[in-house]
Amino acid sequence: MFTFFLIGIIVFFICALLKDIGMGLGLGFGLFAIFSILRFRTRNFSVKDMAYIFTTIGISVINSMNMQEVPIFGYIIINSVIIVSVFILEEHLRKNSFSKYSVSYDNLDLLKPGSKSKLIKDLSARTGHTILSVRVRNLDLKKDVAQLDVYFKD
Repeated sequence: MFTFFLIGIIVFFICALLKDIGMGLGLGFGLFAIFSILRFRTRNFSVKDMAYIFTTIGISVINSMNMQEVPIFGYIIINSVIIVSVFILEEHLRKNSFSKYSVSYDNLDLLKPGSKSKLIKDLSARTGHTILSVRVRNLDLKKDVAQLDVYFKD
């Protein structure tokens, strides 16, 4: 969600400002070409890192546009909206972030339908974390072991 909102805000401002100047579509395609080169020609970045790179490129393009119709105060407002949006999205992400780890679980009776609350209570007691959700990743009936993805709040 962080990436979608951040890229959406940047694309909106770039498109709104490109509409007002004569450069038009060529500069927009060039921006996305730079983004594609960064994405496919370099080491793999996380989606969040790519959003930050795209935001930096977008702010640079917006600030480099020489438009007489937009005063310097307009650029300050646009940059402020982008930066405040980043802080709001980061705070939302921090509040709603979950940690995940995989565990081998031996009590297969608690994996039956209707035993989810008992399963979460058992996992919370064993791990010492307040477990929010559990997903069965793999089930080995021969060894009586299940691989679970356990989600908890930091």
